[in-house]
Amino acid sequence: MSFYQDFKDKQAIQAWQAPSRAPYQTFDLKRLAPTLGAEIHGVDLSQEIPAVQFAEIQRAMREHLVLAFRAQHINAEQHKQFARRFGSLHRHLLAKSRAIAGGTDDPEILAWRTGPESRFTAGDAWHHDVSCDATPIWGSFLHVTHLPQGGGGDTAFANMVLAYESLSEPYQRLLDGLSAVHDGARAWTAGYGSQPEPGKTFPASEHPVVARHPHSGAKFLFVNEAFTSHIVQLTRSESTAVLEHLYRHIERQLAFQVRVHWEPGTLLFWDNWATQHHAVWDYFPQERWGERVSVLLPHGPQA
Repeated sequence: MSFYQDFKDKQAIQAWQAPSRAPYQTFDLKRLAPTLGAEIHGVDLSQEIPAVQFAEIQRAMREHLVLAFRAQHINAEQHKQFARRFGSLHRHLLAKSRAIAGGTDDPEILAWRTGPESRFTAGDAWHHDVSCDATPIWGSFLHVTHLPQGGGGDTAFANMVLAYESLSEPYQRLLDGLSAVHDGARAWTAGYGSQPEPGKTFPASEHPVVARHPHSGAKFLFVNEAFTSHIVQLTRSESTAVLEHLYRHIERQLAFQVRVHWEPGTLLFWDNWATQHHAVWDYFPQERWGERVSVLLPHGPQA
């Protein structure tokens, strides 16, 4: 059976690859997959990025959505300094608990350590980071500080623009204008067993099912299995049916995906709105440690 379920898939992919992209002048870029992802060489993130090069990095993000900066030797402050060029830094509600478990006590860095005693690993499901916030993270910058000795631990990404564009037009019309609730308790309590601080609750927010990206103007799907509880305008049974179809559509469409292989010294930067990602836990009982810095835009996804 052909991978492409109908001509719509082929049209969406062809349209995504069609634009003529000018070469980059300040670094070398190698595409990781036809539909998203690129590897960048020739940028030193331990130094101040010149304005011309930074503008090209911004363009590369718009065009590829996931950027892997190789051969980087950076400390936590340099990690944050690069991220801060793109927006204000996010403070994760679970950062404190991760610090107690052996991570950094910096509230602007979300750290984790997955090892032989771990019951789960962070991000082991398709998701947008912290989509339960009223203003969800736009960009994430991940630095894996300890890699599994036996290999593995890739991060998979899926292109949410293509996920939307590959749907039939009647289905797109159904989804346009709908909104869904994203609940932190669904991901962190039901998923991780984490509890909010006494007297507080994890955030829950309503976002459009289909949003338009402020950088490109493209529409993208903004629902994910980790955080999304239901579509507001539908009955529960209708909501469950639609969401389950969209989740399977995202995870099964391999042509919309890329797996990024980690190397020592890699910093991975991705658009958290226009992509979903999945941390592949295939290295048990080996250990994998990482630190993530994320940035916010002034407003969350808009319909």
